[in-house]
Amino acid sequence: MRRVSAVHALSVLVAAAALLPVVVLVGMAVGADAGLGARTLGVAVNTLLLTGLTVVGATLIGVPLAFFTVYTDLPGRGLWTGLLAAPLAVPSYLGAFAYFAAFGPGGELQDLTGLPLPRVDGLAGAVLVMTLYTYPFVLLATRAALRNLDASMLEAARTLGMPLRSGLIRVVLPRVANSIAAGALLVALYTLSDFGTPAIMRLDTFTRVIFVEYNAFGLDRAALLSLVLLALVAVVLFLESRVGSVRESPGRPPRLPLGRRGKAAALIGVAAVLALAIGLPVGVFGAWLVREGGAAFDPAILVNSATASVLAALAAVVAALPVAYAATTGRLGRLLERAAYVGFGVPGIVLGTALVVVGLNLDFLYQTLALLVFAYVVRFLPLAVGNIRAPLERAEGGLVGAARSLGAPPGEAFRRVTLPLILPGLLAAAALVFLEAMRELPATLLLRPTGFETLATHLWQVYEAGYFGRAAVPASLLVVVSGLAVVVMLRGERRRTELI
Repeated sequence: MRRVSAVHALSVLVAAAALLPVVVLVGMAVGADAGLGARTLGVAVNTLLLTGLTVVGATLIGVPLAFFTVYTDLPGRGLWTGLLAAPLAVPSYLGAFAYFAAFGPGGELQDLTGLPLPRVDGLAGAVLVMTLYTYPFVLLATRAALRNLDASMLEAARTLGMPLRSGLIRVVLPRVANSIAAGALLVALYTLSDFGTPAIMRLDTFTRVIFVEYNAFGLDRAALLSLVLLALVAVVLFLESRVGSVRESPGRPPRLPLGRRGKAAALIGVAAVLALAIGLPVGVFGAWLVREGGAAFDPAILVNSATASVLAALAAVVAALPVAYAATTGRLGRLLERAAYVGFGVPGIVLGTALVVVGLNLDFLYQTLALLVFAYVVRFLPLAVGNIRAPLERAEGGLVGAARSLGAPPGEAFRRVTLPLILPGLLAAAALVFLEAMRELPATLLLRPTGFETLATHLWQVYEAGYFGRAAVPASLLVVVSGLAVVVMLRGERRRTELI
């Protein structure tokens, strides 16, 4: 009982830390003299248009790709699935940077082809980029639902004379609609929270305007706008919590023949998506790397990024352990877990704004590495809890119980039984937090110590200065590190599955 009480006490502290940014913003908004003004309506319209159009675009791309890679005889389906999920490892602001630099007068593609190409910016440019880097949310959610769907229902419908297209629309699609909606809501949440893409595309959304107000020392207005954005995020999170899933007895997915023309068309479509999402940015950054080299890049920037991200990963795992354990002990623990999840729903720009205020009131924290790491932990703590809770719950309910019944003290049972079982989950959690911390842009821009540049903030400075060629090294490093972190995370999850 003492151990449970200690765990709950630690979980309360972690949950309080996760709720701190919201409390700070509410306190600022209550005492704010500034009003939102008429401009806020235009910002809200831009934000909602970007979110809605991105959801539509991601769904129109993700759902057909899921069907092709699960239900058809598309050649190399496994390879294509992995490649089509790869944009998740690329920060959307890297894609925005590449598209902004590639198109328009003086752009890389115009210099290469000699053709007058329009600029990719504004609402259309932001929707294009956000769609290319969020469709995997819909793709993966839909694929998971299709693989768990009883395929005999489609086969029965076809046996009774229903055409294939009608069977897919009338039988399969309704049964995976909730999963499609879940993926679409993740797209909406990502789009609402994203700062880099709207900022680079010069579209006034809430995230960009909050940053502008902060730079203009309008903390009151930044706080009010942050609360409006948080309200939109809360709506999406509520809708996401209401979306359920249909559990079925999975059968072997059918292999619907595409035919020669169908295969060619499908492969062209898949290749086009990959060329736009991966090929163009890699080509642009590669050209810059060949042209500019790495002479202007300071290796200390990579060291700074790695240092802050490693510290955040370690701190997040340590903070996640009591929360994950408390979640296995009853209703109070689950409530504390939900409170700790609040930080993940707080956009980075909003979190940064709130913690700037904390730093201004606590001078010893302002512009310190400790405050930056704290921001990373609050923002990405749910990722660590999610990776730790499942193996911990299974371990506590099985082998640990047996060890305790044989007389092993709690500490020894944890050290010799629980820790080896959850170690792969801990590694996966650390890798995921490391990945997200390396990529985080807005919170880092607002909270980093003076002179402390990371890969993400260096890219932002390069963009603002217009020295696009100098983005080659940090952009390439971010892509490589993201890919390595994803590999480590997946390997940790595979080992966790094997051990439990």
